[in-house]
Amino acid sequence: MTLDRAPAVPRRRRAPAWAWGSLLVAGAIGGPMLAVVLTAAALPGASFIHIATTTLPEMLRNSVLLALLVGAMAGSAGAVSAWIISTCDFRGRSVLEVALLLPMAMPAYLNGYVYTWLLDVAGPVQETFRSLTGLRYGQYWMPEIRSLSGAAVMLAMVLYPYVYLLCRAAFLQQSVCLLEASRTLGHGLPRTFLHVALPLARPALAAGIALALMETLADFGTVQHFGVRTFTTGIYEAWFGMGDRGAAAQLSVALLGCVFLALALEHLSRGGRRFHPTTTRHPPLRPVQLRGWKQAAAIVSCAMPVVLGFVVPAGALAWLAATTGDPLDPRRFLPFAVNSLVLSGITAALAVLLAAMMAWAARMHPSPLRRAANRVAGLGYALPGSVIAVGTLVPFGVFDNALDAWMRQHFGVSTGLILSGTIVALVFAYLVRFLAVALSAVESGLARLKPSLFAAARVLGRTPGQAMREVELPLARGALLTAAVLVFVDTMKELPATLIVRPFDFDTLAVRLYSLASDERLAEASTAALLIVVVGLLPVAALTRAMRRQE
Repeated sequence: MTLDRAPAVPRRRRAPAWAWGSLLVAGAIGGPMLAVVLTAAALPGASFIHIATTTLPEMLRNSVLLALLVGAMAGSAGAVSAWIISTCDFRGRSVLEVALLLPMAMPAYLNGYVYTWLLDVAGPVQETFRSLTGLRYGQYWMPEIRSLSGAAVMLAMVLYPYVYLLCRAAFLQQSVCLLEASRTLGHGLPRTFLHVALPLARPALAAGIALALMETLADFGTVQHFGVRTFTTGIYEAWFGMGDRGAAAQLSVALLGCVFLALALEHLSRGGRRFHPTTTRHPPLRPVQLRGWKQAAAIVSCAMPVVLGFVVPAGALAWLAATTGDPLDPRRFLPFAVNSLVLSGITAALAVLLAAMMAWAARMHPSPLRRAANRVAGLGYALPGSVIAVGTLVPFGVFDNALDAWMRQHFGVSTGLILSGTIVALVFAYLVRFLAVALSAVESGLARLKPSLFAAARVLGRTPGQAMREVELPLARGALLTAAVLVFVDTMKELPATLIVRPFDFDTLAVRLYSLASDERLAEASTAALLIVVVGLLPVAALTRAMRRQE
C-alpha cells in the first residue's frame, strides 16, 4: 500500500531588504503629521488662548468661505470648459484644448502679485482710467482687489485645470448612447450637460475640486498678500511672531481637520451611488459643429480662463522684466536660481528613487502592509506646507536639543543645530509634501505594464531584480521622468514650507519673489517670477503629450 504524497506547497519568496524600505519611508513621511498631533495634544498655552478668543473665528470663517468660493469658481470653469472641448467642434478648439492647461504654470501667489499691481489705486489700470475720464480717486467705483473674494479669484484662476483635466477624461469616457438619448428627447447641449453628463462625471468633478480645495487651504502667499487671515497665516504668525510652536501645532491640527472634513463630507454625500456606464460598447463621441454666435460663445468661454489666468499675468511680467527687471547684477541674482535648481533637483531625484522603491515593492511583493504604507506616504500631499514645516521642525528640534545636551554633559562640546534650519530639513519637508506626486505617477506607469513581460523574463532565467532592471525599468522610464518633472516644478513653486524651514539667509526664487512683492517691488521680482513660470511650463508640456497620446 502506497500513500500519495501531498503536493508541495511553493515557498513564498522572501522580500529583499530594499522592499522593506517602503515601510521605513512611510514611517518617516508620517512622522511630521504624528509630531504635529502629539505637540498639539499639550495643554493650550497663553498664545493659543489669545488666538482662540480673538482671531480664530475669523480664520475659520475666512478659510471656509475661501474654500467655498474657489470650489465653486474652479469647478464651474473647469467643468464647463471640459464639456465644450469634449463635445463641440469650433475654430481654435485644438489650440484652446492645450491652452487651458497653461495657468497651471502660474503660482497663485504670483497671479495675486500681478493683479494687485495692475488694479491697485496707483496701478496702471486705475491711472489710465483717471487720465482718460478726468475723475479723481473716490469719484468712481472700482472693485477691491485686496479682499477675500479677490484672493478666491486668484486661486480659482490657476486651480481650475485640475477640474478641467479630470472632467475632460470623464466626459470622453461616458456612454454616447446616454448623451444621444438626451438629445433625442429634445434636450440641447446645456441641459444634457446639467442633467446627464455632469451627474455621471461627479467623481471626477469632486476629485478635481478636492485637489483645488487642498491647494486653497495650503496657500500662504496669496492670502497673506491680500490681507486675508486664514489658518496658514495664523500658523506662520504663531511660529515666527509669537515663537510658540505649540500654538502653531494646534492651529495645524485644526487645519488638518478642515481638510479631512471636506473630503469626508463629499464621500458621504455620494451615498454609495455608482457613476460608471453599464457597458463599454459604444461608438466614439462625435463633437457637434458650432457656428455663428454659438461658436463665438464657446471660444470666449474657453479663452477667458486662459487670458485671465496666464496671458495677462505672463504678459505683465514680461513687460516689467523688459523695462525694469531685477536690479541685481547677474552674479548676485544667480545664487537664488542655483538654490532653487539644486533643491528642486535633489528633491526630485530622491522622490523618484523612493517612489520607485515603494511602487516596485508593492508590485513584486504585494501585502496589505505595503499597500497601507504607500497610502500613508501619499497623505503628505493633503497636508499644507505650513503644517509640514511645523511637523518637520518639531522632531528635528527635539533631536538637536537632546544631542546638544548630551554632548555638553559628556564632552563639554555644543553641537548646535545639526538638522533644524538646514537644507536636510528643507529637502525632507519637500519630500513629505510631494512624494505622493511621484508615487502616483510611478504607480500609474507600472499599472500599464503587462505582468506577462515580467513573467517572460523570469522564464528566460532572469532573477526578479534582473527582470525589473532589464525589462520593467526601461519601459517605465517615461513615468519616472514625468514624476521627476512634476516634483521638480512643485518644489520650485513651494513657498510656505520654504519660508519656515529654510536655513538662515538662504533664499530661493520663490522666497525672493515673495519678499520683493510684499514690499510692492514687483518690477524687481519679475525676473525671478518669469523663471518660475518658464519652469512651470514643463509639466504642461508633459500633460499635453499625454493628452495627445490618448486621442
